[in-house]
Amino acid sequence: KIVSRNSTFNSQQSTFTIPVLLCLLACSGTPTQHKTAIEFWGLGREGEVVALMVPEFEKAHPDIRVEVQQIPWTAAHEKLLTAHVGGSLPDVAQMGNTWIPEFHTVGALEDIGPYVARSRTIRRADYFEGIWKTNIVGSTLYGVPWYVDTRVLFYRSDLLREAGYDHPPRTWSEWAAAMQAMKEKSGRKDFYPILLPTNEWPQPVILALQNGATLVAEDGRPMFLEPKFIGAFEFYISMFRRGLAPVVPATLIANLFQQFQAGEFASFISGPWQVGEIRRRLPGFDAHWATAPLPGPDGTPYPGLSLAGGSSLSLFRTSKHKPEAWQFIEFLSQPDQQRKLYELSGDMPAVKSVWNTPGLANDEKLRAFRVQLDRTSPTPQIPEWEHITVTIFEEGELAARGQFDARQAAARIEARVNDMLEKRRWVMHRVAQ
Repeated sequence: KIVSRNSTFNSQQSTFTIPVLLCLLACSGTPTQHKTAIEFWGLGREGEVVALMVPEFEKAHPDIRVEVQQIPWTAAHEKLLTAHVGGSLPDVAQMGNTWIPEFHTVGALEDIGPYVARSRTIRRADYFEGIWKTNIVGSTLYGVPWYVDTRVLFYRSDLLREAGYDHPPRTWSEWAAAMQAMKEKSGRKDFYPILLPTNEWPQPVILALQNGATLVAEDGRPMFLEPKFIGAFEFYISMFRRGLAPVVPATLIANLFQQFQAGEFASFISGPWQVGEIRRRLPGFDAHWATAPLPGPDGTPYPGLSLAGGSSLSLFRTSKHKPEAWQFIEFLSQPDQQRKLYELSGDMPAVKSVWNTPGLANDEKLRAFRVQLDRTSPTPQIPEWEHITVTIFEEGELAARGQFDARQAAARIEARVNDMLEKRRWVMHRVAQ
């Protein structure tokens, strides 16, 4: 054995050191790599599901580590706002798409238009147009749809047939006539053809959007006194006045599913989560109910418009790892990952091609959602919208109880919303100067 005179290691040290070095190399497997850590906030069940998808991303991107924080939906909005104020937002998060205007207003979101323009994974044409628009404020894109949501008609197909209809209604007039026929056929005072909980805003807003109502103009003026809104509001209120819908809030519905099965009401408007809930709670009842796209005003295309809902993936301006965070958004947007998200959570995929998956394409209860998703519309892209919705259903309930007619209720909504938006108009005027 040859030992260098200049070596600082004697033979005893070498005997000790070399095995240690060999062990370290063997234990590590590969040279240690520097990993960029990105933080992702997932909401509710999706926060659990995305954690199951992370290992595949990290395997394909060995230089990136994803730290997932799950946040309950009930706390998410406040936590995100608090994090923005405190400068502790994550790199990327799941966002309810109706929140995007608000978080844009406070300056939290990154413009991701340039990222999409360079992307080989994300293309606008692959998404439902109405859903995509929920992510745009002004002309700037602030989110990519992750999963989608909309509302359709759930109805007792057997009761509709007994009333003389072999297909779901397509127009408002046909809808009203079918409900009246079901009411008369039942002969029961405690039977209602439709349930429209008075403390929910989607139903009157959907009807207004279907009728072409503007709701809020681009310059911040409320538009609730325009004839298109009043006409839709009259149709909504008429369902209560004619005894077609009970004047009750959702909190007084004892058991939606049992009452639906018992025939206390024959239909309601809701989202895709109810498909699984009905099947779970009412096994063997599939032959008695169905889903259908929403009817629309007479003389307009079928189906009528519905809400463009769901969750998006947004990148925050304060992120120090935007390229890596964008790679994670692209990964979650891949068709295979969209399919996996559906299989793990039941969330409807945002990418249209994934709807060809047999489990989705062959499910007759979900088919109505696929049709409806081609006819959706975003609500006004303003941060005050959540407060406006409360005003709409509060005044709508008073009208349903007979305290006001549709025009009077619309005037009350107009006045209250005008007060909310006064500051916005002042700011817009100052900016214009």
